[in-house]
Amino acid sequence: MRESLEVKRRQAVVAAALVIGIGGLGFASARHFTSAHAAFGLKLADANQTPSRTGFAPVVKKALPSVVNILSVKVTKEPADFSGELHDDELFRQFFGREGGEPFGVPPGAPQHREKGLGSGVIVSPDGYILTNNHVVDGATEVRVVLGDKREFNAKVVGTDPKTDIAVLKIDATNLPAITIADSAKVEVGDYAIAIGNPFGVGKTVTMGIVSAKGRSHLGIEDYEDFIQTDAPINPGNSGGALVNDQGQLIGINTAIIAHGSEGNQGIGFAIPANLARDVMEQIVKKGKVTRAYLGIVPQDVTPAVAKAFGRTDARGALVGDVSADSPAQKADIERGDIILEINGRPVADSNDLRMTISMMAPDSSVNLKVVRGGAERTVPVKLSELPTTEASMESNHHGSSNVLSGVSVENLNPESTKELGLPAGTQGVVVTDVRTSSPAAEAGLRRGDVIQEVNRTPVKNASDFERSLANSKQETLLLVNRNGSTLYLTV
Repeated sequence: MRESLEVKRRQAVVAAALVIGIGGLGFASARHFTSAHAAFGLKLADANQTPSRTGFAPVVKKALPSVVNILSVKVTKEPADFSGELHDDELFRQFFGREGGEPFGVPPGAPQHREKGLGSGVIVSPDGYILTNNHVVDGATEVRVVLGDKREFNAKVVGTDPKTDIAVLKIDATNLPAITIADSAKVEVGDYAIAIGNPFGVGKTVTMGIVSAKGRSHLGIEDYEDFIQTDAPINPGNSGGALVNDQGQLIGINTAIIAHGSEGNQGIGFAIPANLARDVMEQIVKKGKVTRAYLGIVPQDVTPAVAKAFGRTDARGALVGDVSADSPAQKADIERGDIILEINGRPVADSNDLRMTISMMAPDSSVNLKVVRGGAERTVPVKLSELPTTEASMESNHHGSSNVLSGVSVENLNPESTKELGLPAGTQGVVVTDVRTSSPAAEAGLRRGDVIQEVNRTPVKNASDFERSLANSKQETLLLVNRNGSTLYLTV
């Protein structure tokens, strides 16, 4: 019994020691943790202290709720003998695609396939109007909008403008966090730019950079281009999202990237200016469509070579390459070869500046153009009309060369070749039958099938006139070329 009591006493002592040991271990651990702060010089922030916001968190917090995710569904037909999973494979689509009508191998009555797309949009009014890109919803049979608070709505496509890649959506909701729209004309190169969107469908994402350039055009992305360029990372899924300034105000709608074969960001992204997007949206909402003013010319940039050929010392303005029949320009006595310097007192930088300025004017409005012709400046009043649905368009290259035409073969026009080229009977000039690929003329943009009608402002009726004009040609030669019924100037 005593032995038993002794055992119990020893067990109690051991238990007490263990308890003390465990407590001591805990105390030692805490003490070690505390001493680590001192040993490594760590400084911990006061848990009650509010962090100072010297970054862009307040800006993002202001703009982020206005940006939405857009889910679109397009119903297409599935190719025969191929599963949907295979057809969604990128390599498969690269070779067989879906463009240009039905996919390869699609028989009548083929099963339907639901093609899903992701994009972004920006709430611009509390009652549910949303701006996005046309290509985000183009051809979609179903469009859903996901707000920042996770609410989802079916969206109605109010209208689209493929020429600027703008679309306007409407959801049935009120008291939405509409973004403040800035005057994008006041944006300067070097300003902060913050891109908000849903890249790759990972969720709402914010990236930052600066405005790299303004007025970017001639990219072949849209018919009307006046892009804000930014190095703020923009990736697939960002399309239709917001580009905001350092006040959280909308300055552009993100629309495109230059990827050089990759689908990812390369630091060159483009956004449609907010002013242009707002103008398009207001027309769609009020009139159900977008109307543009029409001048009726084919404008070209005034390169240094063109300026020199026209006796100008500066390369500003827009050269009139052609004047459409029965157009406002023709009625106002604008002539081919005129250089337009100003619109309503505002200087014209280049052909795209002229085109964008006219396009944003209302049809039937009147403008005063300052024009230089033969070295003399004059002001020409023009009453604009509405842009026809089939606007004349033309690609032109404007490169100069110090060599006279070489590597170019021509022959006289005849009734057969005139008809084959789709030109009016009686058209005079020489038709280009061959242009050597490496020649200065090819670099300047001269093509086989072009009809040369003037050399250095001197009319060319036949091959003899052409040869005579070349004999008297200077180092830089100005050609008036008729291409598909429209004329343009090339300098070689």
